[in-house]
Amino acid sequence: MSYPFDCISDFMFFETEIKKSDVILIPGASHSQLIERAAMLFHHGIAPYILPSGGATPNVETTEWEFLRNIGISLGVPTEAILKEDKATNTFENARLSLEVLQQRGVQPKNVVLVCKNYHARRALLTYQFVFPRDTEFYVSPVIDKTGTSKENWFLDENKISYVMNELEKVGKYFRPAIYRLGSGIELS
Repeated sequence: MSYPFDCISDFMFFETEIKKSDVILIPGASHSQLIERAAMLFHHGIAPYILPSGGATPNVETTEWEFLRNIGISLGVPTEAILKEDKATNTFENARLSLEVLQQRGVQPKNVVLVCKNYHARRALLTYQFVFPRDTEFYVSPVIDKTGTSKENWFLDENKISYVMNELEKVGKYFRPAIYRLGSGIELS
């Protein structure tokens, strides 16, 4: 059945093909499904590093980074393959601080896998594309998180509608000033 809001579903929920990459990035979150997907991709040889990003949050007892790292280690990812970014408090900071970590390690990311919540995929991709070098190729590997929100059910439940529409609103809030700064030649901070 077709709905008038199908364009929202198509815009917000998408994925791309996955190719061999320099790193697997995870924008901060307290959802184990993210690191589970990243660990699976790592074990399939997609990238030599996983970089979870995220600082303190009331959703976990530690930082988002430590929460994700601990699960990654329990899934057999070597500690030296999990890079550290534990300060970010929003998606722009996830992207900016992750890029700094990679640059400090001498990693010039040309190909990157972005593992994120499926309803966060559009904003996450746009954010990382704004921050990373323009020649970086992103592959998006979204997951259904602990909320169970999917392209097929988000419009059937008030909470799931809220998750998706909040993300959609954030696309506008995030990118209105970023587009202006980029268009006017002002550096993004």
